[in-house]
Amino acid sequence: MSAFEVIGGKRLRGSITPQGAKNEALQIISAVLLTAEKVTINNVPDILDVTRLIELLQLLNVKVERLSKNTYTFQADDVNPDYFGTSDFRDKSSKMRGSVMVAGPMLARFKKAYIPRPGGDKIGRRRLDTHIIGFEKLGAKFEYDEKLNEFVLKAPELKGTYMLLDEPSVTGTANIVMAAVMAKGTTTIYHAACEPYLQQLCKMLNSMGARIKGVGSNLLEIEGVEKLHGTEHTMLPDMIEVGSFIGLAAMTQSEITIKNAGIKHLGIIPDKFQQLGIKMDFRGDDIHIPQQDLYEVQRYFDGSTVSFSDHPWPGLTPDLLSIILVTAIHAKGSVLIHQKMFESRLFFVDKLIDMGAQIILCDPHRAVVLGLERKQQLRGVVMSSPDIRAGVSLLFTALSARGKSIIQNIEQIHRGYQDIEDRLRGLGADIKTLH
Repeated sequence: MSAFEVIGGKRLRGSITPQGAKNEALQIISAVLLTAEKVTINNVPDILDVTRLIELLQLLNVKVERLSKNTYTFQADDVNPDYFGTSDFRDKSSKMRGSVMVAGPMLARFKKAYIPRPGGDKIGRRRLDTHIIGFEKLGAKFEYDEKLNEFVLKAPELKGTYMLLDEPSVTGTANIVMAAVMAKGTTTIYHAACEPYLQQLCKMLNSMGARIKGVGSNLLEIEGVEKLHGTEHTMLPDMIEVGSFIGLAAMTQSEITIKNAGIKHLGIIPDKFQQLGIKMDFRGDDIHIPQQDLYEVQRYFDGSTVSFSDHPWPGLTPDLLSIILVTAIHAKGSVLIHQKMFESRLFFVDKLIDMGAQIILCDPHRAVVLGLERKQQLRGVVMSSPDIRAGVSLLFTALSARGKSIIQNIEQIHRGYQDIEDRLRGLGADIKTLH
């Protein structure tokens, strides 16, 4: 198994461009199953999770052509739905969470879908109730096969209806939207997710002939159509990468420019890092982070300690809490990190404590970070990446530490970050891959 060897303590300098959005890619690529016509997708991130999903589509007989490193065409005019019932599908889909996203398109177009237990990060339970209940309300029937550990959904006809989601699940909303665009009649989804990636999916579907209103709000109205056609779509820059690079610049006392950051789609992400005391300049669509020897956490107006917690959009995405936590290690001041959604996502802090960070893990959801104020340096250690976001957080922490660190299980990092070691080396980072 491969590992990163990192020599930390060096200041970085230069420009870096975020990849295409991982979380958008899993939805957009699944949506090509909704039409027999050709779909072209630009700015596709070259990462393991996306590659696995594309391979899954190819096994379904979807014609895939790679025009360049980040541009593909897809044509689903000869799909083999029976592949979903095979052990090979169950084995491959168990290695990635994105496999669940093909259920909505398959149900809409082929009236049958399978949802095996999804794989991916070890960050705690991710329930599928929102997906299944939404499909049921559209008229699908499901059975759960305990032996095979998968749901089988069938729907001779999907019918539009009103539904109030139990949670604004991004993947749940996306899956239900993809099923509803070809349902008979009108579907109204209240308490829908409204993340930029969901907006992008709706934008793409409308360009294919769907009729979706309320995009960007938590109330979607979808008038079903009989058929969708081909289109061309370009993905947004990955907001998680943008936030990660802001944190990296601050932690390593570096001057970094994030090119083509998609600033208007970042929501409150820049504000949250500014709350940590990090300075940044906005130059067109670029973000420039100047070198700062020390950054000080802002307090609330009443003088109380700042807390960072995840919320549905337009609140702070949970995928950035790990980065905010490690960025706070070097700050002046203290913060409370409250990870509400996933009960195991903070468990990587034991590795940070081994490096010399002052962190109190209160429970599976909350951690208090006592900033070191640059009065002492972190030290390099041997550690393992438990999930995508924690993995890159550990990598960036190693770059800010003194001495050598070894990060194992880097496949987790490669699932979400394209050519990360090469791009960091372009900034001057001392990082190499051990095989």
